[in-house]
This record gives sequence, C-alpha cells and structure tokens, in this order.
Amino acid sequence: MISTRIQGVASKSKRALRYGAYGLLGFGLCVGIGLVIGRVVLQQSAPDKMPSFVDTRTAADSSYINVLDRQGFVLDKIRQDFTMRRGEWLSLSEVSPSFIEAILISEDKRFYAHRGVDWWALFNATQYHLLDKVKGLISPSEPTTMGRGGASGISMQLASMLNSTLQAQGVRSYEQKWYQLAAALALEASWSKEEILEAYINLLPFRGEVVGLSAAAEVFYGKYAFGLNPRESALLAAMARAPNAPMERLTERSCDLLEKMNHAAQCNGLAYFVSYYLHLPHPEVLDRHHDAPHIARYARQWANLNDKKAVQTTLDAALQRHSQAVITSHLRELSDESVQDAAVVVLDNHSGDILAYIGSSATMSHAAEVDHVRAPRQVASTLKPFLYSQVIDERRLTAASLLNDSPINLLAGEGLYIPQNHDRRFAGWVSLRVALASSLNIPAVRSIVSLGVGAFYTKLKEMDLPLEKNSEFYGYSLALGAADMDLLSLTNAYRTLANRGVYSQVQWHRQELVDEVKRRVFSPEAVWIIGDILSDRQARAYTFGLDSVLTTPFWTAVKTGTSKDMRDNWTVGWSEHYTVGVWVGNNDGRSMQQVLGVSGAGPIWRDVMRYLHQQRDSHAPLRPKQVVATRVQFVGVDEAPRQEYFLEGTEMQRVVALTSTEHYTSTRLKIEAPIDGTILALDPDIPRNAQKLYLKATIPAADPRADTISWYIDDIHIGHGAGNFWSPRRGTHRITLKDENAKVVDEVVISVR
Repeated sequence: MISTRIQGVASKSKRALRYGAYGLLGFGLCVGIGLVIGRVVLQQSAPDKMPSFVDTRTAADSSYINVLDRQGFVLDKIRQDFTMRRGEWLSLSEVSPSFIEAILISEDKRFYAHRGVDWWALFNATQYHLLDKVKGLISPSEPTTMGRGGASGISMQLASMLNSTLQAQGVRSYEQKWYQLAAALALEASWSKEEILEAYINLLPFRGEVVGLSAAAEVFYGKYAFGLNPRESALLAAMARAPNAPMERLTERSCDLLEKMNHAAQCNGLAYFVSYYLHLPHPEVLDRHHDAPHIARYARQWANLNDKKAVQTTLDAALQRHSQAVITSHLRELSDESVQDAAVVVLDNHSGDILAYIGSSATMSHAAEVDHVRAPRQVASTLKPFLYSQVIDERRLTAASLLNDSPINLLAGEGLYIPQNHDRRFAGWVSLRVALASSLNIPAVRSIVSLGVGAFYTKLKEMDLPLEKNSEFYGYSLALGAADMDLLSLTNAYRTLANRGVYSQVQWHRQELVDEVKRRVFSPEAVWIIGDILSDRQARAYTFGLDSVLTTPFWTAVKTGTSKDMRDNWTVGWSEHYTVGVWVGNNDGRSMQQVLGVSGAGPIWRDVMRYLHQQRDSHAPLRPKQVVATRVQFVGVDEAPRQEYFLEGTEMQRVVALTSTEHYTSTRLKIEAPIDGTILALDPDIPRNAQKLYLKATIPAADPRADTISWYIDDIHIGHGAGNFWSPRRGTHRITLKDENAKVVDEVVISVR
C-alpha cells in the first residue's frame, strides 16, 4: 500500500512538472509575441502624464531649512517636516560610485540596456512565480524560490514613487502592475537615464523615516553621500530592497552585493558592522550643523514668512566657527573664575553685514539656548566714547582739557550719587585723552554734569541704543553705562564711530536687504579724535599698562567695560574694516571673580581681530582737514608734552591745572560735602566695605586751621584734615567738623538707607 501511494505521488509530481514546463514554454512564447504589441499598448495606457525631472526635483523639499553663510556653506539646519527625514537633493556627481554600483546590482543590473522595463527580469520573475506555484502543489512545506529577484526595475519603482496610485498596498494587482509598466515606459520616453537614476536615489525610502540617500548617509553613518565606501553602500542598497528586513537578511544581502562588487573580503565581520549601525542610537544627525543656532531662530521665522527652504545669511562660516572656538578656549582658562558665558559680534564697517554672531559659549554654558547677543546687560564704561565724542563735537572740551579725577558727591533724586573708579583710587587732574583711554569714571561724570544727562540721552537714542527708561531714571550714572543694552546694538553704535560718525543699520540675511537708514550722529572730526585716543596705548597705560591684550600689530581703537560687582565684562572696538564686540559673564547674573576687560572679553576680542586681519591690514583713518595738530605743554599735571589734536579753532598750547587754593574761593571753613539733609542709599550689589562716603571741607588758603581740623560722626572721631572717607551705615547721622580746640566749626545731618 505504501509503495502504491509513493508511485501515485511520483506520477502526480511528473504530471505537474510536465504541465508546468509546458506552461512556462507557452508563457515564453506569449511574452515573445507580446513584446512588440505590449510596448505600444503600454505606452498608450500610462495612467497620467509623468512630471518633469525639474518639477520632481523642485517638489522634493528637504525636511530642513538650511541656514547658509554668505558663500552658501551650511551653518545650521532647522527641521520643519517631522513626517519624514529627507536631506538635500543630490546630483549623481555627489554620490559615491560605490553606492551607484551597489544599487544598480541590487535593483536593476540592466538599467542602461532597457527602455523602462527589463523584460528578461520580468520573464524570470514570472518563471520563479510559476515554479513556486508548482512546488506548492507538490509539497506545500518545501521552501519556494521567491526573493531571487523582482521584476520592478529602477524606472518602474520610480514611477510608483511619483504616482501614489501605483504604490502597492501589500501585493500589487495585475491592473496596478500593468499601469506601472506603462508609467515606466512613459518615464523613459521623457527623462534621461541619469535623471531617472538621480531621482530614484533621492526619493528612495530607507529604514524608518529616512528618505533619500542624502539623509540615509548622514543618519546611519554621519557622513556625506560622496564619502560612502563599498561596505556602507552595500548595506544601504540592501535596505532599499527591504528597508525593515531583519538584521540577518540584510547581512546576507549585503554580503551578496559585496561579492558581486568584487569586495568579497569585506564580508568578514559584516554581521557586527550591520548590527552596530542598525542598533546605534541615531541622534539628530542631520541637525549636527549648529554653527549659528541663535541666528537660526530668526532664519526660521523669515523662512516661514517667505516660504523658503534656505536662508542665506551674511555670516562667514569660517569666522563663525573660529569665534566659537576662541570663546571655548578662553573660557576654559577662566574656569576657576566663575565664568560660563560669552558672546561675540563681528560687523563689516562698510556694509553693516553681520559676519559673526555667537550668542553663547555653547556646551560650556548652563543656558546655551539664551542669546546673549540680544540679551540686555549693563554696559558699564563702554558708553564713554560717545560722551566724549559729544563734548568734543560741541566744543565744550578738547582732548587736552583737564578733568579732575577726585572724589565727587552729586545730589541725584532723593539720594547722593558718589561715583568711584573701579580700582578705588584717584588720579587727580588728567587730560581727557588719559581719562577716556584709561577709563576713569569721575572725569566722565564731571563731563556729563556739564553736558546734561538729557543731551547725552538724546544722542544715544540717535544710534538706536535701547534705552527703555527716560533720562531722569538713569541720571548721571548714564555716563558710566548704568543702562541695560544688548551687544549687537552696542557694537553697531561703535560701528558709527568707525564710519566717521554716520549711523546705519545692520543686516543678517541676503535675500531681503534692510531699508537703508543713514544719519549723521557725530562729526568726522570728533570721531577721528576719539579713534586716535582709543588707539593710543600710551594714554591707556595708567590703567592697562603699555603691553596689554588691547594692543594689536595693526591699527585698532578699543574700549573695555566692567559693570558693578563684576557681573558683565565688555570689550568693543574697530579696525579699518571691522567692528568687534565681546561680552563675558554669566547668564544668571552671578559675579565673576576678578575678571576685568583685559582678562575676560579682551583676549577674545584680540584673537578675533587677529584672525580677521591675517590676510588684510588695517590702517589708521586719514586725519580730516579740520583737525589741527598742535604741541601741548601741561603745567601742574604728570603728563609729558605731546602733539595733540583739536577741532579747528579750539587749539591749546599750554594747559594749566587749577590748584586747590585757586579752586576754593570760600572765605570761611565749612563742610562742603556732604551737604545738610543728604539722603544716601546703600547699593546692595556692592560689598559694604567698598562703599565709602567722601567727607570734604572747604578751607580758605589763609586759614591756619587747615591741618588741625577733625571729623566726627555721631561724636565719634574718624580723622583729621580737609578730606576723609567714611563707611556709611543705615540711620540718621550727625557729621561734625571741629577745630584744634574742639570747637564746632560746621555740622550737617544726613540719612543713610
């Protein structure tokens, strides 16, 4: 019985094979006859007109907005489409030859030989399909031959990508297959082979959300498509056949492709290679371009408003990266000084282009997302050049005018304003040149007193500096930068000085130029003198020494500033071609530890300036005809004779300092400061031991009691002589001046809050 059953199965098998063979032969004859007729019919059956190559390329938007530098190099990428991850369109010249070879072997090895449909592949696929059916009749449990190769070549696959009605939902129907053949022939009739292959590579879906080779190369390997090696190319080509196939299947297919590419040796260790790259947690690799994250925010807004996929900025990629590297390097050196953040702006003097925009110290910051280029901070002494430009312009003072750097108490609102120099010392009588270059505070305050706070406030507003309060709010402290401003606005105000006193706006992108607004703020003559002062290392030696980081081997004019309690540190300056602004501090406003302009922002400013002038020199501006050079001699001042520059008509040849006996014209001994009824407010941001009240007596020259007078606070003796310092404490206090016989000469009452 068993023998009879075996004979029956064998007989059934022979009949099936014989009928299968007859069927295959008949199919082959049908295909041969149908090739001639079918091509014509198929071309007439194309479902819709195929889009042009140009339209296809235009419609294949990247998932990202590209932020480009002035030369077109990518600075930043901003993801917009979260349904897929697709990179930039690649031309064939941007694709690795290894990948082109691998994808052609995998998907369409006779691509360049057929005209849209590989009829031999179609015939072979049908054979295998029929053989599978026959084997299924013989033994349902026996493995089939499916998977040896598909009939859909590159043109047919691309046709399906371009027409959603041709895309398979499971197994394609015969009608879908028919129209897919027709669409492929229509595509080949209007596109070149290179265009078809290029579009296919850019539209090909890979694993997960990745579409196109550009994204696949960056996501899986972190590299550009032209750099793919044979092993990397083989794995991507294997993914193209079955994107979500298991690792073992992809390894097998990759090795098969490598053997056909004559790289069989690379099959060694291939399983580990495939496992590593498939299981590697892929970060936002396409988002790795983060050279301008803060300017990218504005780029996103602009691109969305203008329906653009790329925004070309005015930035210079190399300068941007160098500036970021300089920040990182110098902040590491200051890591023990409680410093975490910095920002840099570089402007082109002529055009107003923003060439570098570094909003934070990136990974070194606890708040890297904060844009410190636009964050308002106290600007400290950086406003002094504008103050002195104005007083020179209005012929109130000259570069040789003497200003008294000595303690001063000024009534301000309901309190007393007592400015001090940063180092708590006083230089006495100094020229305006030395006062500005060495950043002395008291001379600046005396200058704004003579000019008027309102006049200076108005001048600053002419440069669009963001003063949020009225002039009365700032008072005399405006001379010392008590106002909050942002680095970009401040740097552009300095660019006004670089441009001979003419203000204009800055711009950060190329596509839409800003409306050009130009206005003269200062005369060319006044700003030339200010530039000469700020480039004079001899004049700044009193504070900074002769050899400081502010000295460059080419012409530059520069000013530093440090806000109270060392919260903000600034260095801003210009050369013939560029204006550079640097801020250093902490996002949360914490104080730095002994970080000044020459140790914080100064070194960063210097290194950026040096980079800018590697191939380009900087020369001092030509002196205007209305600026007169005159040799000046100083009397009663520790300043050597020198050549000084004046607005025409304000020249001075001999400058004499007023003596104390000439200054005090009162005929009686009295308390000059503070005045009776003064209300003094302690500043919580300044250490208590650093807040001093200067007590000053007016002593007539002929009064013999000059050296014998004594000061008392609430009947407690604190010192002798015409001047003394006292550390104020809260409450109401009686200040008494007594002579050598303990007789009360004068008395005032003040309040400290």
